Amino acid sequence: MIKVGIIGGAGYTAGELIRLLLNHSQAEIDFIYSTSNAGNKVSKIHQDLVGSTELNFTSDINPNVDVLFLCLGHGNSKAFLEKTNLSENTKIIDLSNDFRLVADKVFNGKSFVYGLPELQKEAIKKASHIANPGCFATAIQLAILPLADANLIGDDVHVNAVTGSTGAGTSLSETTHFTWRDNNFSHYKAFTHQHLGEINQTAKQLQPNFSSEIIFMPNRGNFSRGIFATVYTKYQGSIDQAKKLYKDYYKEAAFTVVSDEDIHLKQVVNTNKCILHLMKHGDKLLITSVIDNLLKGASGQAIQNMNLVFGFAETEGLNLKANFF
Repeated sequence: MIKVGIIGGAGYTAGELIRLLLNHSQAEIDFIYSTSNAGNKVSKIHQDLVGSTELNFTSDINPNVDVLFLCLGHGNSKAFLEKTNLSENTKIIDLSNDFRLVADKVFNGKSFVYGLPELQKEAIKKASHIANPGCFATAIQLAILPLADANLIGDDVHVNAVTGSTGAGTSLSETTHFTWRDNNFSHYKAFTHQHLGEINQTAKQLQPNFSSEIIFMPNRGNFSRGIFATVYTKYQGSIDQAKKLYKDYYKEAAFTVVSDEDIHLKQVVNTNKCILHLMKHGDKLLITSVIDNLLKGASGQAIQNMNLVFGFAETEGLNLKANFF
């Protein structure tokens, strides 16, 4: 049984992380750090956990836990690690974007491994520090990994992806109020979204001659959680060849599935799955990718990485049923 600490315990990703850890047979939550909620019951903030835990938030940190999850805003993980002395034996899984790029992966003597299991599972197993991928980045990378691995991306990749309101976090802004979001749809950070850095990095890692542009249009959807991404690029092979390529690439993947049937968001919400669907139109291959932004796009993938690091079954604590009805 490993002991777990959580930093930044009041947000959506922390809430999902706590829920998963409470039902994990090999992990025990040692503390949940939140200065703004110290002393309050965790279930007061994460109300779905009423009756599931009596844990309180704390402003104290145990530096000797086996693994520490950082659920902090982007840029804050570095600030936290600079002022905190942790045991050299404590593993770190960071859910921000602070350490995802190669240029940022070494910090204060700690080297972070990019935590996309379908990309580099063996490296994750040997790692002490993990940079958990972004939610859009996860959905989009899983849509193109097999093509890049086979050196088949020879043209621009066009991406249109929609995320639910939980992707914006718990802090209110003009575009997160219910009255603005309800019955509404909009794009944001067109062509410049911060997840493009890690997506391009992975494409070049698998396909060193990759020089095409990934043209990404992120959208805000009128729903709470999930990402629905459509990705298309030129592809000269047949649809049968494409399906074989993808199914072969993901044959050992614990959570990524290639479906022969059309897919939709409800199949993955509340699960750690990514479901992919392929179709061919002329010389274009369309890959549809659906995930839950809070699970496979954040906390579920963080637990998947923890399982790999500690040698647990990769699916431990993650056999979840989709919110289908």
